[in-house]
Amino acid sequence: MNMPVNDLQGTLRSTTATNPPAPAAPAAPAGNGSPATPATGADGVLERRLADLLASVMKKDDVPVDGNFFYELGADSLVMAQFCARVRKQPDLPAISIKDIYQNPTISALAAALAPAEEASATLQVQERLAEVLSGVLGVEHVPADADFFHDLGADSLVMAKFCARVRKQPDLPQVSMKEIYSNPNISALAAALQVPLQQDRLPDQLQEPSPIAASVPEAPAPMDARTWEYVTCGALQVLVYLGYCLLAGWLAVVYYLWIFPEAGPGNHHWLGHGMGLLDIYLRSIVYGVAAFVLLSILPVAAKWIIIGRFRPQEIRIWSLSYFRFWLVKTLMRTSPLSLMTGSPLTTFYLRAMGAKVGRNVTILTNHLPVCTDLLTIGEGTVIRKDAIVNGYRAHGGVIQLGAVTLGRDVLVGEGSILDINTTMGDGSQLGHRSTLYAGQAVPGDERWHGSPGRRTDTDFRTVDPTPYRPWRRGWFAVSQLLSAVGIGRTMLGTAIMLGILAVPSVAALLEAQPYAFDKWTFYADAIVLAGLSVIGGTVLALVVVTTVPRILQLALKPDTVYPMFGLRDAAARAVARLTNNSMLGGLFGDSSYVVNYVRAIGYDLGQVQQTGSNMGTVFKHDNPFLSAIGTGTMIADGVSFMNTDYSATSFKVSRAAIGANNFLGNGVLYPAGARTGDNCLLATMVAVPIDGPVRHDVGLLGSPAFEIPRSVLRDSLPQEHASPAQFHRDLSAKNRHNLCTMGMLMLVRWLNASLAMVALLVALELSDQFGFLALSASFVVMLLIGLLVPIGIERIVTGSRGLHPQLCSIYNPYFWWHERYWKLQIQSRRLTILDGTPFKPLVWRLLGVRIGSRVFDDGCSFPERSLVTIGSRCTLNAGSAIQCHSQEDGMFKSDHSALGDNVTLGVGCLVHYGVTVEDGAVVTADSFVMKGTTLPRGSVWGGNPADEVRAATTSPFAQERPVS
Repeated sequence: MNMPVNDLQGTLRSTTATNPPAPAAPAAPAGNGSPATPATGADGVLERRLADLLASVMKKDDVPVDGNFFYELGADSLVMAQFCARVRKQPDLPAISIKDIYQNPTISALAAALAPAEEASATLQVQERLAEVLSGVLGVEHVPADADFFHDLGADSLVMAKFCARVRKQPDLPQVSMKEIYSNPNISALAAALQVPLQQDRLPDQLQEPSPIAASVPEAPAPMDARTWEYVTCGALQVLVYLGYCLLAGWLAVVYYLWIFPEAGPGNHHWLGHGMGLLDIYLRSIVYGVAAFVLLSILPVAAKWIIIGRFRPQEIRIWSLSYFRFWLVKTLMRTSPLSLMTGSPLTTFYLRAMGAKVGRNVTILTNHLPVCTDLLTIGEGTVIRKDAIVNGYRAHGGVIQLGAVTLGRDVLVGEGSILDINTTMGDGSQLGHRSTLYAGQAVPGDERWHGSPGRRTDTDFRTVDPTPYRPWRRGWFAVSQLLSAVGIGRTMLGTAIMLGILAVPSVAALLEAQPYAFDKWTFYADAIVLAGLSVIGGTVLALVVVTTVPRILQLALKPDTVYPMFGLRDAAARAVARLTNNSMLGGLFGDSSYVVNYVRAIGYDLGQVQQTGSNMGTVFKHDNPFLSAIGTGTMIADGVSFMNTDYSATSFKVSRAAIGANNFLGNGVLYPAGARTGDNCLLATMVAVPIDGPVRHDVGLLGSPAFEIPRSVLRDSLPQEHASPAQFHRDLSAKNRHNLCTMGMLMLVRWLNASLAMVALLVALELSDQFGFLALSASFVVMLLIGLLVPIGIERIVTGSRGLHPQLCSIYNPYFWWHERYWKLQIQSRRLTILDGTPFKPLVWRLLGVRIGSRVFDDGCSFPERSLVTIGSRCTLNAGSAIQCHSQEDGMFKSDHSALGDNVTLGVGCLVHYGVTVEDGAVVTADSFVMKGTTLPRGSVWGGNPADEVRAATTSPFAQERPVS
């Protein structure tokens, strides 16, 4: 790449990386993902000499040989000029120019470039072969060795992913990862950087330590060997569990009715004729609510101790009877009302009752509560932030693996982080946001780690000073939360709705002993009207509440002020977050121009809006919308989370989280207060947004920890993006009309679902005199089926007229508008969640258009584009995993097929992008991001963010004998 030195200096000063790993942490060399082993030979001596000199210039104890001078070590052109001068003073070292520095921006690459002639010849051969492969991918005759892949050749990440896949198929070339592509963005630098891994691969096996990712996958996944009778029996038992839960719900509903209306009987069903005052009904409703809450909270605890006893480290064959017992307890735990009370002090008591060892003053803010509680240890003063996953189990091949998770005292687990089984964090340690500890990893006491996989960092993720511990605050808050959950507002609203429905004469008549009303059109008209009132009235009421009540509560909070936890201000902050994070309204207004008006109404600071028609997706959340800001011209895909609140074990503060202008945020970005990103940044999918270092401008960020990539690529631009303002306004107006029709269709679909459910409920009321609570139980079963089958039918109708196809188009292309409609009318994930871990989830996927094989285990995977996904037989899909067959970058939309072969395992929270092929038996580990266009070879192991292939481990953390159920 030919670029003036002054331009490079200006760029590099503004593009230093997030956090270089501390010298004591092993650095992962390029190409194989394994920790670095000291190089041997002349080049190893040269590396050591150069590293010592650079460390002395930068006044550090040591520098990693594979750390990028500018992106990871934080050097600039002045520092590197001083380094060159220091090297020239050494008579036994070759002279180094600033051009050498820019072309070989790591110690290892620089040493390889300065190596003896025979090594230079080998580098040249690799360089020629790489250029040959890249020219084939780009379809050009020649690729200059110093041409930048992105700026000079116009390649994008998809093209370079194909290049990496093609290089892997060449036996005479080393493997290449996307991170190496971005760190060495031309053929010359890439070839030089790849020589070090080649030499290290020749070292004896005993000198090559497996990476944390490889060590977390002890062996090839065991195939699913469940017998047919086990598979069928497991499914039948799971159906019986759902039927039993519906029976319990019907019985509880009848008990509630008879409790609040004790004089109810034939001819006296109307509540106005019972002689009960409204206050009496309300108080009885509160008493009943408390009793039901206690019953549903005790149920999973009792079931766990009766059915399983204690969880122990072991492997359970999927679909076996032991697995059914595990699934039953897990399902009951997920339905506990305590799982909805995020951050409650009651959570710690609940976990102790389930067998976990939890110290005092522990704060658990995630709604992903641990399942294998007996294997969980949490020390005093520990904080587990929102969206963290600490399950204590994972699915691997044909088994469920259970393992311990141990957290010491005063530990901080960052937001959106994942702790795999057999992980440990010492006292006072920290794990950053969007980070992962793989099986077998242990964070020493008082150390700070981040990234996927986790590694040492100097970044401090504790930003709030603690306040004195007050046990009475926790007790008071727990009681108030319980009363809030079962009484006051919710009970009042629920009672008012029930009394309003029973006040309708035609509904009250259904409870009388008289001939059935099924043959009367008024029966169905009443159901449709009541459903319409609930859907339209509920939407209007929700809009009124979210735009008014939180503004009053916000008056109790001041930015950057430390408040004690579990006080009135804490209650106000939680109420603001709970009321304004309304998924129903987000789903209605998202992916349209009208989302701008909605988020501004609930408190976002949008400044001068540059309307695009796709400013924000349908899924977004925040801690405090009044402290969330989005700059002009910024576009955000689904899954963004504004992290406005920081916590200690005893205190919290709310702060402003502001995204700069002309940014684009991919899926699943967690954006913290104090993020060090400015204007014109691309934040890639699942990126760990840096919170220290210089403010980044005009760059892209990818991975965890984040590293810099090009902001955009010209070859991705289409002529539509450069149309005249008049043409743009015509396109935007057309998109708005299409989106309005989509929003109307969504409301009609909601009305249809509610109408069918209301008909089922009225039929149950009609039959209640004859069949008692069984009629209501049957109606709950019907509602469950309606909630699954009707959206499936609607989605099939939508795709029947126009199927999904790979696309590369502008967001102002009518196909994209139709694709947005397809997203909006999809069955909601919460309805599919009830089928997680059952044989029925793959059946539903098949009905929705996914080409899926037999015996697939799905514990909570998602497919936004169903008909573009192919899943082989006996695959294992963990909770929180996703296969996303699209991306949107600025004004461009791209989609393509993705396919999994047989016996593939997707780890917890991983994401597979579009255009990906995963061959038979491959494993994608937890929290990994498989980038678009990647091919995962048969039986390979991939992990990290972004994911790269790793060597298999020679030893296993499961080497000790463990029973397999």
